[in-house]
Amino acid sequence: MDVKSPQKQQDAVDAANAAVVDQLSGDALSPYRKFSADQWAEFRADTPLTLSQDEVTRLRSLNDPIDLEEVRRIYLSLSRLLYSHVEASQSLFKQRTKFLNVTRAIKTPFIIGVAGSVAVGKSTTARILKELLGRWPSSPKVDLITTDGFLLPNKELRKRNIMERKGFPESYDVGAILRFLSAIKAGEKDVHAPVYSHLIYDVLDNETQVISQPDILVFEGINVLQVSDLPEGGRTVPFVSDFFDFSVYIDADDTLIREWYVERFMRLRETAFQDPNSFFHRYSELSADEARAIAEGLWSSINMKNLHQNILPTRPRADLILRKGSDHLVESVLLRKL
Repeated sequence: MDVKSPQKQQDAVDAANAAVVDQLSGDALSPYRKFSADQWAEFRADTPLTLSQDEVTRLRSLNDPIDLEEVRRIYLSLSRLLYSHVEASQSLFKQRTKFLNVTRAIKTPFIIGVAGSVAVGKSTTARILKELLGRWPSSPKVDLITTDGFLLPNKELRKRNIMERKGFPESYDVGAILRFLSAIKAGEKDVHAPVYSHLIYDVLDNETQVISQPDILVFEGINVLQVSDLPEGGRTVPFVSDFFDFSVYIDADDTLIREWYVERFMRLRETAFQDPNSFFHRYSELSADEARAIAEGLWSSINMKNLHQNILPTRPRADLILRKGSDHLVESVLLRKL
């Protein structure tokens, strides 16, 4: 048996570490180009601001400080970039239709995936994008779906003894997600998606959201860039992201996300948790110290583990990364090189 000396073992570790590329550096080896928020804002060009502050306030999530200035700095440039991608996709569709000599081809929707940790602000980003994209001069039909509705019902999670792993990859009905996206990409009419209630913390029975041939679909969720093990023999295993035309990852240091998660929990304790019908109503009756301890425990035992094991490893698969700073606003943007 060839046993390596401690020095050789260390040399091997150092070599492996040297081969790891810093995805966020934006240097020559990184697959991304990196821009400061101010640099990114310059790419807005003449893209008009079509949202008001009241609308931004309505669209943002609890504890998210995004305002009209942040829309100007970050989201107008992103809207312009996405417009160019949609136009390119439509042009390619026309060229391929001509190449295949197809006379009545169905145009497939442009699907944008939005990923990131809980409490990082991906829901706000998804809603802002939906509104901006729908106000392009061409007035495209834009819909938004979140993966929450595709979570397994609580009774099924309890049956499988994974209720405490809600939000982890195994807690989703991945087959239902793939069937939904496949139908959307096929241009089918009236595709149904399940609906989730954050009040009762469960999927709603017999209630669906109907999506009918949108021009653009924003698909948001923590694990939408997740991959799975490949089977032997070259058999096809579609990933959710296989259906995406563009993907965005909302990023921040995990210490900041933890802080935002706890702050949001404490705000919910004073608002939504006060509703007797809320699944988390019991937390509203705790003292502030007790509630904070619960929030810290939930982050450490569930959300932080999911972030490091399943969500953060998918970040390098995104086309664009919005990197947030301590004020919850975007401080840098990383765009995948072509």
